[in-house]
Amino acid sequence: MNSEPFRVGILTGGGDCPGLNAVIRAVAKSLMLQHDAEIVGIRDGFQGLIEGHVESLEHVDVSGILTRGGTILGASNKANPFAYYRRDNADVSAEAMKTYESLNLDGLVTIGGDGTMSIAHRLSEMGMNIVGVPKTIDNDLVGTDETFGFDTAVSIATEAMDRIHTTAQSHHRIMVVETMGRYAGWIALHAGAASGADVILIPEIDYDIEAVAEVCRTRERSGQRFTIIAIAEGATPIDGGMAVRERIEDSPDPLRLGGIGNVLAHELKDLVSSAVRTTILGHVQRGGTPTAYDRNLSTTFGAIAASMLATEQYGRMVAYQNGSFTSVPLSEVADKTRTVPLDNALLQSAQAVGTSFGRNDLADIRD
Repeated sequence: MNSEPFRVGILTGGGDCPGLNAVIRAVAKSLMLQHDAEIVGIRDGFQGLIEGHVESLEHVDVSGILTRGGTILGASNKANPFAYYRRDNADVSAEAMKTYESLNLDGLVTIGGDGTMSIAHRLSEMGMNIVGVPKTIDNDLVGTDETFGFDTAVSIATEAMDRIHTTAQSHHRIMVVETMGRYAGWIALHAGAASGADVILIPEIDYDIEAVAEVCRTRERSGQRFTIIAIAEGATPIDGGMAVRERIEDSPDPLRLGGIGNVLAHELKDLVSSAVRTTILGHVQRGGTPTAYDRNLSTTFGAIAASMLATEQYGRMVAYQNGSFTSVPLSEVADKTRTVPLDNALLQSAQAVGTSFGRNDLADIRD
């Protein structure tokens, strides 16, 4: 390294997520203590990099934030430098590069999901020294077995289903609980299995409404006068499409999913005897204090990212694979989604104990 101060920028792209502040803290403190680095916080994700909204972060600024949800830097899930929503979707990546250079940054930590990593990859090709940290409650990033935020979201969804379970029993109802997750079913699978849901519907397996109804009718006939159905927001019926709540055209991913729980309940009500109710968990899954697991995962990710910057391992994302921490090229993560494989151990275990995935021919799907 040269005699100039080691300067690193940090930004949090995409949506908020429990554990973001823990990563900011770990990156900043590690670099400050180990390398006497200067840390620059970039406001509101890539928007701050485009428009030059930055601030210096001192040790006091990143102390006491480990347990806080959200992000002290702010976030934006629409600020794509290559199609900027504030400039008629113009390519303003040169302005982002100008900000990066004007700040005399030696490196940049981008904390985010697949959209953030895709943008980070393109910016790294332009010459930015970038290390990515995988963040998303959806757990759908390629290259890593786990993302921070996922454990917290699953814990919140599981607790909600546990509470709904008692209401379902008391009123003899079919309760449909819709989780987030976009195009992957990780949250619905893990929360549904943990709460003992009778049916779990995920995007990876399109469901047969008659198969779902038969589970409910069988439970009615056997005296189990309630049914819990966990459904991911991206689940789809056979020969049907995803339920789109709205379109936001100036967003990198314009589709906002939501409402499939209501669609399912409407389809079920004429096929069963029990009353059907829907609860959409929504953004509550993204908020609040991160679990202990996510705090520790975030801290480890952040410390490793700091070490990678210090050793000039640019153009890569921190990852957790097969029980060990490693890193992968951003090029392997960009523009990809990690979905639930049909040979997933938890999926198979849930099926073994009688959980329905909305199909009578799941074995044929797996083949």
